[in-house]
Amino acid sequence: MLFYASEKYPVEDSYSKYITEHGGSTNAYTSTEHTNYFFDVNTDSFEEALDRFAQFFIKPLMSADATTREIKAVDSENQKNLLSDAWRMTQLQQHLSAEGHPYHKFGTGNWDTLEVRPKQKGLDTRNELIKFYEEHYSSNIMRLVIYGKKNLDDLQSLVDQKFKEIRNTDKNCFLYPGKPCKAEHLQILVKAIPIKQGHKLKIVWPITPSILHYKEAPCRYLGHLIGHEGEGSLFCILKTLGWATGLSAGEDDSSNDYTFFKVNIDLTDSGNEHMEDIVGLLFKYVFLLQQSGVSKWIFDELSAFCDTAFHYQDKTRPINYVAKVSSNMQLYPAKDWLVGSSLPSNFSSSIIQMILDELTPENVRIFWESKFFEGQTNMVEPWYGTGYSLENINSSAIQQWISAAPNQNLHLPAPNVFIPTDLSMKDLTEKVKFPVLLRKSSYSRLWYKPDTMFFTPKAYVKIDFNCPYASHTPEAVVLTDVFTRLVMDYLNEYAYDAQVAGLYYGINSTDTGFQVIVTGYNHKMRILVDKIIEQIQEFKVKPERFAVIKETVLKEYQNYKFQQPYQQAMYYCSLILADASWPWTEQLEVIPHLEAADLAKFSTMLLSKAFVECYAAGNIEPKEAEEMVIHIEDIFFKGLQPIARPLFPSEHLTNRIVKLENGIKHFYPAEVLNPSDENSALVHYIQVHQDSTMLNVKLQLFALIAKQPVFHQLRSVEQLGYITVLMQRNDSGIRGLQFIVQSTAKDPGQIDLRVESFLKEFESKLYEMPADEFMSNVNALIDMKLEKHKNLNEETSFFWREIFDGTLKFDRREIEIAALKSLTRQELIDFFNEYIKVGAPAKKMLSVQVYGGSHSGNYEASTKEISLHPQSVLIEDIFSFRRSQPLYGSFKGGSGLMKL
Repeated sequence: MLFYASEKYPVEDSYSKYITEHGGSTNAYTSTEHTNYFFDVNTDSFEEALDRFAQFFIKPLMSADATTREIKAVDSENQKNLLSDAWRMTQLQQHLSAEGHPYHKFGTGNWDTLEVRPKQKGLDTRNELIKFYEEHYSSNIMRLVIYGKKNLDDLQSLVDQKFKEIRNTDKNCFLYPGKPCKAEHLQILVKAIPIKQGHKLKIVWPITPSILHYKEAPCRYLGHLIGHEGEGSLFCILKTLGWATGLSAGEDDSSNDYTFFKVNIDLTDSGNEHMEDIVGLLFKYVFLLQQSGVSKWIFDELSAFCDTAFHYQDKTRPINYVAKVSSNMQLYPAKDWLVGSSLPSNFSSSIIQMILDELTPENVRIFWESKFFEGQTNMVEPWYGTGYSLENINSSAIQQWISAAPNQNLHLPAPNVFIPTDLSMKDLTEKVKFPVLLRKSSYSRLWYKPDTMFFTPKAYVKIDFNCPYASHTPEAVVLTDVFTRLVMDYLNEYAYDAQVAGLYYGINSTDTGFQVIVTGYNHKMRILVDKIIEQIQEFKVKPERFAVIKETVLKEYQNYKFQQPYQQAMYYCSLILADASWPWTEQLEVIPHLEAADLAKFSTMLLSKAFVECYAAGNIEPKEAEEMVIHIEDIFFKGLQPIARPLFPSEHLTNRIVKLENGIKHFYPAEVLNPSDENSALVHYIQVHQDSTMLNVKLQLFALIAKQPVFHQLRSVEQLGYITVLMQRNDSGIRGLQFIVQSTAKDPGQIDLRVESFLKEFESKLYEMPADEFMSNVNALIDMKLEKHKNLNEETSFFWREIFDGTLKFDRREIEIAALKSLTRQELIDFFNEYIKVGAPAKKMLSVQVYGGSHSGNYEASTKEISLHPQSVLIEDIFSFRRSQPLYGSFKGGSGLMKL
């Protein structure tokens, strides 16, 4: 509500409009104990933005009309969450706690709690809002962080000037005596029915908040050990037994007054049949920690990780930094505002032991989620409708589970061999601004970008295997996915230490093969890269691991139908546009028939012909990068019996996108995949052009100018739905715009009409835009492009997109800034009239409409109605449509053909 308007700035949404038009963003969130408001904006607009922001806390308006609309927005957000297992299970844990405690409450609100019930009690929600604001919003319990280019004296003067009028009512911070879990909420086993396929086990203990001992970090120490994945760890044992596919441990739901230690385990079907054994093994590991005593060397190792991570942390976006530091100011003494709890330094075996002593069978809460419980539950959580049953389990029952659990060689981790000890910067004489093609052969290309900006002892390596066999059938797509997951699975015990020590890796399937990513401290990176390459080279299918991964992949595909409707609409949009893509339904159909032998045969074929695109960046010398690529070539392409051969020119993979017809509206209506989901969704896509500098900047500028008006009109005023956004879309260099709306208020056909109505109304605003407002938006976009990359990952993401798409415009931002400087208002209007305007002859449009449960009755009628539209095409079969359409040319197409 504070975002809407204030006495000084009474025009509704003018704050958000100002921020957006000046290259910024704004948001807020409420956590357990505080609300955090934040924004960023271009430097020269900071002072006015700060003044508008300060007025939230001085004289906000909170009109009755805006209040009603915002209640609808809250209700829409809640509607979005009703079928989300994460929200449902969090609320169930809160529901099973002391009724008078704040933890027990419904966490988000809806139309019933904010409109219906207050009216029944004779309360006016707006008056209650104002009362709440006046009671809690006092300057003495607020913390403010300003991050700007001016010197500190000037920034302080700005704060004094803008914020001095905030009232100070000497409010005390809210403290609630008592704990959320009484005796009856402990020693319970809760069986709950999730929405999605899959089984989860959550073992929870209420504990002493570790914020009280943040320098001793007891939960970090215990979470590190209980959540470890190396040899001898709980997860390693559960994985070996075929019972679990994931495990995490640590503090959660933390506050100053109460907190919980949680162990989350993702179970296999087999693991679901051994719940008691798994809980028994967990307690065995806890008892092992008890018997071993708190270990100083483990704490010191953890402390060293944290120290290195803090001193060599990547720079983050200022908006994230101010939100984090202002939050820290509520929690820690001034000397630790910038550090928070990230530097554990005081070893205290007694404090760690105190928390360990709270992880007992007498103190436990067990939450077990599985579809297998359908028909076996007798209670319903009131806010989300989750079915569950509740039974008490005493400590003697858990002792029996511990005794019956299999005897496994659980032990503490060994010292971490991946701790970096050489954190020096390489002497990289070549100060290049953009990636250079360092090496090229028929087998591979190596792009190299030394660190000339961040000066951290880190590197980023990407090895992209282009394999023609990776996606030529639905089976191939699934098998490539299973292959990459199995390689990750085999590496886990060995490479987990690398991740703990700040060296991260991933192996993922792509549309054209698979890629290996390694990022973090460069000191021991080559060891890990070589190990991954060796694992790929020596790949063999282990049938028992294949079965586990196959089960996981099957469930993921089965759960696609539970995606949010807007995600389903975006998926259909991609399926219609991307020429060489298979529907997930066909992949789901083939999974049950795939066996270990199929993967054994396929993996050899997958690697039999390939082209390797490599990118090496950061604190790495050219010679090191070249040696790494030569090693990869030697492994795969050289020797007496090479695994792979290079691709022929005709085999290089392309990415082709459907070219929609000018002046035609294409419609694809579909029913939501989960009939229980009341939400409908629309993706209204306008395809504009293939990558071209002048058209790019016109599209970007239009998107910037229209973004906030779209949000204001369709969300704030018309309340179509919580998810309402205008964003650019880039499919392999084919640019366009998309309006994305999810709603229970209107069906997708009606929302589509509202989008067109918005565009008609926006026409006049664009035509009448004053010259100074046009220039202000141009300058905002230029400022956004002038913003430097914050860290190596961000820089790599930008340059890799150019390589992956084949566009190779590494100086894209500089070229586009030059184009913006010459752009006129009339040219933008001409662009709008040609490509965006309703009825424009060159307009290429696709409306993807997903009908949710609340609008299912309108689906049939919509297809008949579309057929009557002039200049409209109803897409009944995506693949027939795709085959009948022309395609844009591909920027990507082989090492010999790409522009260099």
